[in-house]
Amino acid sequence: MTQYQSNIKCRIAVDAMGGDYAPKNVLIGALEAYNESPDFELLLIGNKNQLIEIAKQENLKLDENLIHHTSEVIEMSDVPTVAIKTKKDSSIVVGAKLVKEKKADAFVSAGNTGAMMAASTLIIGRIPGVSRPTIGAPFPTEKNKYCLVFDAGSSVDSKPQHLLEYAVLGTTFAKEIFDIENPSVAILSVGEEESKGNELVFSTFKLLKESKLNFCGNVEGRDIIKGTADVVVCDGFVGNIILKFGESILTLLKTRLKNYAKGGVLNALKALIVKNVLKTILRDMDYQIHGGVPLLGINGISIIGHGSSTPLAIKNMVLRAKEMYEKNLIQKFEEALKNYAVKSE
Repeated sequence: MTQYQSNIKCRIAVDAMGGDYAPKNVLIGALEAYNESPDFELLLIGNKNQLIEIAKQENLKLDENLIHHTSEVIEMSDVPTVAIKTKKDSSIVVGAKLVKEKKADAFVSAGNTGAMMAASTLIIGRIPGVSRPTIGAPFPTEKNKYCLVFDAGSSVDSKPQHLLEYAVLGTTFAKEIFDIENPSVAILSVGEEESKGNELVFSTFKLLKESKLNFCGNVEGRDIIKGTADVVVCDGFVGNIILKFGESILTLLKTRLKNYAKGGVLNALKALIVKNVLKTILRDMDYQIHGGVPLLGINGISIIGHGSSTPLAIKNMVLRAKEMYEKNLIQKFEEALKNYAVKSE
């Protein structure tokens, strides 16, 4: 069992070379997190000379002792499983190894998502009882809270046992990070009735019903935004489609608003007012606020960010990693997998 002690500083390794705007955005964001909450140890994984040069250009105070030099980078175009085998001195591989070797408690990267998932799974390893790690996406709801959807794309062709594990991990994450006392769990289906769905839904329904989770049955796609359940489980193929569709809504609203503003001065003034209102009420849909998504089920903290992450997103990824460590989530995941899976007789 992984043991964390609250009196020991969290050690967070950050992939300084990962992302479309690395190392600049990563360096700025990581240092902002460190300056805002300095009670953790920061380790920047990447090319030392590049990081020092960026720090000079941006007039950043950088302690060179924070840098763990690496000579290789896994590019966004690289094949994940091939890259982690051939680029042994890449920032992603080295960062994952530091967690594996207990030299770091968390690893954060906005680099190649597939490589990050592969390195986390194959190098750091899984928590006992987890057959597949999962990532979740937080969706804002009508109830001014979040609905967490698992799996949001870490794998496809899930089996019922995988969805049960997603539900257990998701329940623990919702309870600890979003302060939901007894998270409700549902299965995404084509109807609320128990008779609706496919074989995966039918079999998962039975497993969840027999578990000690707060299972509330099936929900439809619209129920995610309604906030009918706190945690919704589905196959990663479906979950990723929902995630990408949800992300496109903001782009649609921005485009429609921009086109409307082109209709004249009055339209432009109206659009400006609406834009400011939308910016405020839809703030919780901004990926920068969440920073990245944790890969749950890994025997260490692993957080994956968007490739185009801004310094704000990087900062929030680092702070989320710190929060997960302080709340002892890895051990709580282990305990939940033992306690939630099957109802006591």
